[in-house]
Amino acid sequence: MENEKQFVARLLNEKTQNVAFQELVRLYQKPLYNHIRTIVLSHDDADDVLQNTFVKVFQYLKNFKGESKLFSWMYRIATNEAITFINAKAKRNGISGEALLEKQASNLEADAFFDGNEIQLKLQKAIHTLPEKQQLVFKMKYFEELKYEEISEILGTSVGALKASYHLAVKKIESFFEEN
Repeated sequence: MENEKQFVARLLNEKTQNVAFQELVRLYQKPLYNHIRTIVLSHDDADDVLQNTFVKVFQYLKNFKGESKLFSWMYRIATNEAITFINAKAKRNGISGEALLEKQASNLEADAFFDGNEIQLKLQKAIHTLPEKQQLVFKMKYFEELKYEEISEILGTSVGALKASYHLAVKKIESFFEEN
């Protein structure tokens, strides 16, 4: 198995780029989709953001310095694309990003791709009462089971701050469940 530097070199080489990029998509399509879906909630929106993410990855791969893992770099792009998408969609609808996500959390039951039960719906609603940063940290840790070090690379935040954000998010979610 080749190392990441060799893989990135294949992605940057015009002769091997297409095959390497197909491999990259195959490897990361599902985890990136799942990550984006936890942020935007809607399947159709997640598909759109995923496509935008891979376009940006391809477009900016030459700028990848290898200071973080390729996985972390792509997750950062996916996170930024998802947040930009939410904000743009909210602006088009004349509401805040938080209001849009709250509305989408309420509409999850109608989403044919959501297979959760009542408790999972309630959890989604609780998560969407959190500030954006706490939402991201909670989703990455709880749903995607990423390590704090990985989240730190993706979000550019210290591990200590992430642990504090996660702890606060859990407390707020617990309170939401007690009150509702």
